[in-house]
Amino acid sequence: MEVVKANNRKKQIYLFYCVEYEDLARAIAAGSDCILLQSISWRSFDDGFPNLFINNAHDIRGQHVAFLASFSSPAVIFEQLSVIYALPRLFVASFSLVLPFFPTGSFERMEEEGDVATAFTLARILSNIPISRGGPTSLVTYDIHALQERFYFGDHVLPCFESGIPLLKQRLHQLPDSENIVVAFPDDGAWKRFYKQLQHFPMVICTKVREGDKRIVRLKEGNPAGCHVVIVDDLVQSGGTLIECQKVLAAHGAAKVSAYVTHGVFPKRSWERFIPSKDEGSTRPFTYFWITDSCPLTVKAVENKAPFEVLSLAGSIAGALQI
Repeated sequence: MEVVKANNRKKQIYLFYCVEYEDLARAIAAGSDCILLQSISWRSFDDGFPNLFINNAHDIRGQHVAFLASFSSPAVIFEQLSVIYALPRLFVASFSLVLPFFPTGSFERMEEEGDVATAFTLARILSNIPISRGGPTSLVTYDIHALQERFYFGDHVLPCFESGIPLLKQRLHQLPDSENIVVAFPDDGAWKRFYKQLQHFPMVICTKVREGDKRIVRLKEGNPAGCHVVIVDDLVQSGGTLIECQKVLAAHGAAKVSAYVTHGVFPKRSWERFIPSKDEGSTRPFTYFWITDSCPLTVKAVENKAPFEVLSLAGSIAGALQI
């Protein structure tokens, strides 16, 4: 009986975080009594290199420690890696790295000699995080772009691949037309990645075909007519494929079209393409555009801007830290 009680007892986690993720870190802590927020002094020397200090380092000895990282640009990766490599060496009981968005995930293969697969590079860097007293580092990441990337990591890190799809399913069940939802995938890759989690929804699959120098989105299978169609993918960059997919679905009779991506990257403010113009009014192309808070700079940019809604990973991350 005592063994069962011990197994059911949740771990107390000392959670450090980067500056960009302060809001998400606070949301994680607010939803769990087991999360204790910790702080780092993020300073720089005059030459621009980081001058970092882990506050209350003595207090985390023998404790379960986690770090919430955002690799939103090359400029912020080095200072965070410096902390990530330091924390496991402070005599902590275990160390977990939460990297909601694995940013080089779409650069996972070589198409010709000379290509650099930076997904493999980043995986190798993370695989060399020092081992803590509790063993290898646990790495929590969400909807990594290519399934084979799980094999890029070495034995010194234990990748835990989570998904934002449960958040989407919960939101879809809240919609007034929840019985009329069809899930669409913009290509076969998205279907392979997500179809098992969305099997109870009717599905539509689009595909890209080459016509001359252009790649055109076409309907491959399924019927969107009269339905609220939700396009699902792992990430969005410029958004061009989603826009073309919306046009195809509308042309085939979709009553409404929405979109979900776990990672709203949107470089160069490309999210602005999805803000309805005054001419579109109530007939906007996308009824909803759901993203998670894995890309914090985007979250701040689209706040209170229709059709965007943010589904927070906070509860899911708190749960993953208890694994």
